[in-house]
Amino acid sequence: MAPAPNDLLLELHSLWHCVGHVVHLVGRISRPARLPFCRTSRLVRRHWRQLSRWRRWHQLAAHAVGRHSHSAGHLSLLHVFWEIGLVPIYLLVRIWGGKDRVYASFKFFIYTMAGSLGLLLSIQIIGLSTGTFDMPTLLAGAWTNLDNATLLGRTGLVSVGTLKSIAYVAFFIAFAIKIPIWPFHTWLPDAHTQAPTAGSMLLAGVLLKLGAYGFIRLVIPFFPEQANNTAGVLATLGMLSIILGGYAAYGQWDFKRLVAYSSINHMGFVVLGIAVMAFTYGRSAQLGPVLTQDAIMATNGAVLQMVNHGLSAAGMFFLVGVIYERTHTRDLKEYGGIWSVLPVYGGILIFTSMASLGLPGLNGFVGEFMITAGAWNIFYVQVALSMIGLLMTGAYILKGIGETLHGPTKPQWAGLPAMTWTEHFVIWPLMILMLSLGLWPQWMLAIINDTVTALF
Repeated sequence: MAPAPNDLLLELHSLWHCVGHVVHLVGRISRPARLPFCRTSRLVRRHWRQLSRWRRWHQLAAHAVGRHSHSAGHLSLLHVFWEIGLVPIYLLVRIWGGKDRVYASFKFFIYTMAGSLGLLLSIQIIGLSTGTFDMPTLLAGAWTNLDNATLLGRTGLVSVGTLKSIAYVAFFIAFAIKIPIWPFHTWLPDAHTQAPTAGSMLLAGVLLKLGAYGFIRLVIPFFPEQANNTAGVLATLGMLSIILGGYAAYGQWDFKRLVAYSSINHMGFVVLGIAVMAFTYGRSAQLGPVLTQDAIMATNGAVLQMVNHGLSAAGMFFLVGVIYERTHTRDLKEYGGIWSVLPVYGGILIFTSMASLGLPGLNGFVGEFMITAGAWNIFYVQVALSMIGLLMTGAYILKGIGETLHGPTKPQWAGLPAMTWTEHFVIWPLMILMLSLGLWPQWMLAIINDTVTALF
């Protein structure tokens, strides 16, 4: 164990007989990225006594794999945790999910395995070309400065440019599936809808963040030239995720499926911020200080939005679970007037929904504002069109609130029990974090900004 330079807070070196020397890296970007699933994983365990031993084990396994995936400093180790992470989430959906759990879990498995194949291909290309899987060594020049003479001496195959392009595309698709970016998103609504509440909270806080983290930590630093050239494509896909995710969310009548599609909408902003980083990475001298500062702002916003989405999405999935346990339905058409029966629940749902909407003063506003402000001078067309997605965000949030809380109270909901102390204990820490990040985001941005600035 040793202090680490630059953006790293800690290095932990160990020897694994299967892959040799490996290293865990905990950086300033890793730390905020890990906050949502650290918080939500602890909170979902508040229902511990109601769960079977095996279900507890799978939730803990998903939590542990997420933590280690964000700190892996060895590409082989990253792939190991990537693959292991498939198992507990798959089983949570397959065994303890809803009525369509078999279809949803199989679809999740196929999509994730497709991404894993791309990830494995890229890792093998990098390892065989350089002779190492150690990420600090690769970024120090073993991969980034690889030349044709060195490559042909090791592999005798193709040129460096061709090999890097193949590896970049495979990496891109693997992490795009995890985020997920449109059109790689179709596994997410089914998995979220059929997963138990704890599984949905872990999906929102673990898997989606791993995809965005992979772009920032691996894809762009490892492939700066390819990232520069395809940044416009990435920004366009982010914009389409914002618009189409919001449109699809508005069309849902299953409350949980509505929240699931909202994740695609919100993560689209993260992708837009990452696209700005991809466009400017390694080109500060060429682009000048103005665009560089814009890129730093957008990247800071993307990392902050990863945290914000993990908090608000986990809170929304939990609140959907709370009302489902009492009504045994998620059909918005079956709700109505629940605020008069559960006023505390209604207030909490409105607060969390406004955080998800991006109301100023709550956490969702700051990240989205920084992303759009930083991206405007570079991708003004995509930013302008993404505002359509913001309109759809307001539409589906108000639809969810209106159909659930307002209108005449239906007779069957007259005697619904109030929220328990355990449920309050789960949601209130998330709400406190939403409010604190909305009113004073600097405590989190101070952690993020030093590392983001160093990247440029």
